Amino acid sequence: MRAGFAVLGTVQVVLIAAITVITVSLPAIGRELGLGYADLALVSTAYGLAFGGLLLLGGRLADRWGHRRAFRAGVLGFAVASVAATVSPGLVVLLIARLAQGAAAALAAPAAMALLATLFPDSLRRERAMAAWGGLAAMGATAGNLLSGVVSTWASWRWAFVVPALLAAGAGLLASKLLPPGPPPSPAPLAVPGAALATVGLSAVTYALVSVAGSGSGTATWVAFGLGAVALLGFVSVERRGPAPLVPPGLLASPRRVVALVVILVTAAVMASTFFLLSLYFQQVRTFSPVLTSLAFLPFGVAQLVAWSQSGRVVLRLGPCSTVITGTAVTTVGFLLLAPLGDDTPYLGGVLAALLVLPVGITLAFSGAMSAATRDTEVGRAGVTAAVANTAMEVGPTVGLAVFATLAARRSTQLISEGAGRNTATAAGYQFAFLVAAGVTAAVTALAVATFARTRHRRARTGNPITEQEMR
Repeated sequence: MRAGFAVLGTVQVVLIAAITVITVSLPAIGRELGLGYADLALVSTAYGLAFGGLLLLGGRLADRWGHRRAFRAGVLGFAVASVAATVSPGLVVLLIARLAQGAAAALAAPAAMALLATLFPDSLRRERAMAAWGGLAAMGATAGNLLSGVVSTWASWRWAFVVPALLAAGAGLLASKLLPPGPPPSPAPLAVPGAALATVGLSAVTYALVSVAGSGSGTATWVAFGLGAVALLGFVSVERRGPAPLVPPGLLASPRRVVALVVILVTAAVMASTFFLLSLYFQQVRTFSPVLTSLAFLPFGVAQLVAWSQSGRVVLRLGPCSTVITGTAVTTVGFLLLAPLGDDTPYLGGVLAALLVLPVGITLAFSGAMSAATRDTEVGRAGVTAAVANTAMEVGPTVGLAVFATLAARRSTQLISEGAGRNTATAAGYQFAFLVAAGVTAAVTALAVATFARTRHRRARTGNPITEQEMR
């Protein structure tokens, strides 16, 4: 079991790390390949566009083909695409490789999460494993950010793709030996119209959100928003009338599961925004080098590792719902520690304290929410449930960067127009974004408290049995 979990967990970390693994290396990629800002933006977002847009289809394919078979195909495809990115001579090959990485990840991620349930048939062990799984997502983003800084300083940016390729290839080769085959493949149809509409809708909206955070709301942005909205409305219509919808209607009937998905999305959003904004703060305002910026995040990674090692025990002791509430509340405290952020704020103070508190809250929120979102999932729907949870995790960073980067930029622009110095205004913009993040996580905490309390009250009133975990 432990060896199988190690294989699945490694893949989860690698797939999430691939989102951030070239962030600090983008200037070097631009210089070597002669790429401009728009080209680099495409390279940076291509992986997430394919990953998030194809996850629902990937979940259905995993249920149809068999979870282990889909997992092997996904991770080996990811490894091949990573090698292609490593040797890419220019923009076209690199862009295609990033898109292929995302498509392969969209197949591997839900299959891996579904295999986790098969690997741990005992409910208590499965609960603990799923809690640890939620924390792995946060660790993946941190690992990618740290690796990006190291690679950009001491090696070619191409090495940022070599490590994921080797780890994914190794997982694919070990899958048949260490992982169970999973339940028999489901005969449900692929639901191609719904899959196509979901892919177009999520990809278009994601592109629009990235454009808002980058160049602003131009014509192309509004066209993408419109196309995405129409496609997603079409997806909802097709899902309601189709005989085998990609997202079964009962999947989102549980308020507990819906709130858990909201927590996953919001937590992913604020975590990605924290990395992005603090990286800019360290390099633009405090003039840190890329490697020093990565080292500044090292306490975040260490605290996250410690929190992850205990997350399974915490979920078993407190229950998923109480763990979610604790995690989002601690995350709020972490953002409030960044409230005094200025152009001369010392690192050894509120910034370091926030980098120690935030990973604990984020890890607990992810762990509890992932456990709550996947609990009581039917065996034949494990892949789809995993795909929905992973979609929330993938959409979150894009939404977060669009919202918080835009808020920071507008606040800074306003202060500069009022006569503030550039560094002072820039730091104040980041400070404002972090205060808004604190408000968002506090609101999510209140939502979770209200929803989970209402669910327990309704279960008690109707006479349905309430488990010990649900009482927490």
